[in-house]
Amino acid sequence: MEIELELLSLKELKDLRAKVDRAISGYEDRRKKEALAELEEAARKMGFSLSELTALTGVRKRKPAVPKYANPADATDTWSGRGRRPRWVTAALGAGKSLEDLAI
Repeated sequence: MEIELELLSLKELKDLRAKVDRAISGYEDRRKKEALAELEEAARKMGFSLSELTALTGVRKRKPAVPKYANPADATDTWSGRGRRPRWVTAALGAGKSLEDLAI
């Protein structure tokens, strides 16, 4: 099936794209359901349910990070030392302070 794309209007091209996107999404959903069914069948043959096996992998949840540093101008503004440095930390370091000076 060959489509002469050059002969289609902009609206027809957009409609075609929408149909293709839906077809791709539907295809991926069907493949995922097939894979899930195969995995459930394999687990059942071994005497387990898939949910039992996936529960064993256990997603490790991090505890909330404890604040280690506080903004000298506003002690309620804290940072754990994880992730990007807040602007107030960057400004304090630029002004010659050290992280030890900001420690709680």
